[in-house]
Amino acid sequence: MWWFGKSKSKRKEVWDEEIQGPIGDIEAAQIIRAICRSAADSAERTGGVAERQDDKNSNKNSKNNKNNKNKDSRRDAHEADRYERAAKAAMEIAIKISDGLLRDASVRQIVDLCMKASDLRTARILFRAIQTPSIKAEVLNDHPVLRQ
Repeated sequence: MWWFGKSKSKRKEVWDEEIQGPIGDIEAAQIIRAICRSAADSAERTGGVAERQDDKNSNKNSKNNKNNKNKDSRRDAHEADRYERAAKAAMEIAIKISDGLLRDASVRQIVDLCMKASDLRTARILFRAIQTPSIKAEVLNDHPVLRQ
């Protein structure tokens, strides 16, 4: 009964799939790209939680607000957990890439994912790991807050 959202088995995420055997650098970069694309919506929702909190505080008088608040908080927690698992899996794969340029390009995608989630701490750590000057410059152009 997947159309009602109550299936007996959980949907497998890209980052939860077991990697069979050794993979090459290009395949690892493709997996990281797929992970970052799949988790982008969760990262954006995670990054926007503070804004929604402010909006909720201004609309406290509604009776249905309590039920909506519980649903939203569960959804936010699920999305945050989903983002964190995806980022962790992508980082674990990126560490294993031996080609420096390909690794830096993959780390850049993970930095973009972290920035969507407003996870500045992780983004800064990953930014410092990028060695290629051109990729570092692109990241700084896209995310000037990382200059500090």
